[in-house]
This record gives sequence, structure tokens and C-alpha cells, in this order.
Amino acid sequence: MAGTWIARAPFGLALLLVGLLCAPASMAGEFYERDGAAIRGYDPVAYFTERKPVKGSARHASEYKGARFLFASPANRDAFDADPARFAPQYGGFCAYAVSKGYKAKSDPDAWSIVGGRLYLNYDTNVRALWQEDVPGHIQKADRNWPAVSALTRVVQ
Repeated sequence: MAGTWIARAPFGLALLLVGLLCAPASMAGEFYERDGAAIRGYDPVAYFTERKPVKGSARHASEYKGARFLFASPANRDAFDADPARFAPQYGGFCAYAVSKGYKAKSDPDAWSIVGGRLYLNYDTNVRALWQEDVPGHIQKADRNWPAVSALTRVVQ
């Protein structure tokens, strides 16, 4: 067990240091947006209905808490509009693992999981693997950290 942690510690520490010290940071709102759309333009409802990331369309857009969400169909948009808190990604779509560590980082639409009926995104699939080692623990830490982290304006890219 200790060997596993020691083997992964350099990776986790390196990710944190790169994120906090070296990587360019951008300004953040309540949701992680890229190119003017939350979740990089992927449909949040599709994660639940199709169990995969599906690119949304500007033809089927909706706003929630100041962020623009895109959907693959009018039906998905309407489902989101009826209950946005159910479908919106946790922690504003920022990397859930990063939030559990106390900072904001971008997320990759392909690095996702649904836990307890909630959508969580991660920085990339390598970070998602770290996240999956202790999902309940990371969620507990991220939930505790989110009020302070949500106020941060810098995002690790």
C-alpha cells in the first residue's frame, strides 16, 4: 500500500506544482467554460441518457447561472431547463479532483463519471484514475472545499 502511494506521490505532487506554479491560469466564473460554452460545448444531459460525452449544438443552447450550455437535441435542452441542478456538472464543471485538493483546474469532457446521480469531470483520464482510487473521500473533501474554491478566479489550464 505504501509503495503505491510513494509511486504516485511524485505524479500528484508534480501535477499540483505545475498547476499552481507553472501553468498559465485564466479567469473563472461559476462554471468552467471554454470557447463560450460550459463543458467545452458537450451536452450534460447526454452523459446521463447516452452514457457518453456528446457534442452539443449552438442551435440547442440554454443559460444557467450565467453559463451557456449546449445540447445535442431540443429534448435534452428541455430536460436540462426543467431541472438544471440535476444535470449540471458538480463544482461548476471544474476538475473534481483539483477541487478536492483545494484549487480550480480545467476539465476534459472525456474524463467523466456519474456518482450518486451527479456528473463529475476531471482534468484528464490520468487524473480521473487518481480520483477513482477514493471517490467518496474525494467527494467529501471537494464538497468541503467548494465554498472557498468556488470563489477562486484562477484556473489551472
